[in-house]
Amino acid sequence: MRLGIMSFAHMHAYSYAAAICSLPDVELVGVADEDSERGKQAAQQFNTRYFPSFAELLKADVDGVVITSANRDHRMLTEMAAAAGKHVLCEKPIATTLEDAYAMEKAVKEAGIKFQMAFPCRFIPSVQRLKEHYEEGRLGRILAIRGTNRGKMPGGFFTDPEAAGGGAVIDHTVHLADLVRWIFQTEFVEVYCEMDRRFHDIPTEDCGLLTLELANGAFMTIDPSWSRPDSFYTWGDLYMEVVGTDMVAEVDLMRQSMERIALAHPSYQWDFWGANMDYYLIKEFVDSLREDREPSITALDGIRALEVAVGAYESAKTGRPVRLR
Repeated sequence: MRLGIMSFAHMHAYSYAAAICSLPDVELVGVADEDSERGKQAAQQFNTRYFPSFAELLKADVDGVVITSANRDHRMLTEMAAAAGKHVLCEKPIATTLEDAYAMEKAVKEAGIKFQMAFPCRFIPSVQRLKEHYEEGRLGRILAIRGTNRGKMPGGFFTDPEAAGGGAVIDHTVHLADLVRWIFQTEFVEVYCEMDRRFHDIPTEDCGLLTLELANGAFMTIDPSWSRPDSFYTWGDLYMEVVGTDMVAEVDLMRQSMERIALAHPSYQWDFWGANMDYYLIKEFVDSLREDREPSITALDGIRALEVAVGAYESAKTGRPVRLR
């Protein structure tokens, strides 16, 4: 399997490249980057070829590409890849607008290529264990969810509202939105959001708080703020506390653990797993191409997560809740 990377603007490109290089029978054919110096350095780091343009990379003998550009370029690069018949793994969020996201979905369908969203948190074992608990009925009916995806301020294009589509809210809301949809098989129906710039002197918001209603009757809060200091031990956190009628479960994705407290027969359990979520994200993309099947994370998943972020910005602007469906 031969893959290429389109842009190293997003820091996740480096871990994806490492994952590609570590998978058996998978080759990183080359990289293309709008920043030639950055692209050449990445090519040297991963012992591969640098292509001076995206078009030249797409002309090469590659089966698929990983798009890790600034968010606003996802549509352009996806449409280029689709026109060239190359399969796509796209970094989150899928796009900066729903118009672009739907155009991307249309382009890949018409081209007959496979498209996978980069939501690697699905591949963390503690998250998968939580999903198993829910599907087995051990949590009971879901009442409420508290989620945080707080991180360091990433800099770069992330603080450019045009390039990123916003700030902390669009950057970090989509991870938790996707996990909740996937684990509990429900949709978000309403969002209310307040956001502000309180931690950094940047053009975008760096903090926010979302209150959401789900179709299954549960409600949720999400804190997507760039509020972690530079001295924080990792780039940030991703945490969920799920309150069910039969069990309360806490999942800490960065520490890769899950705590469970049963309500009927009080007991406390703690599990820990270690896994490289980016490795398994890339593996899923490669496996879907080899097995000629739809990837497990689709363009529609990207669209649904983006709907929550877009609704949050509208809510913050109007000061009112926004119905999503």
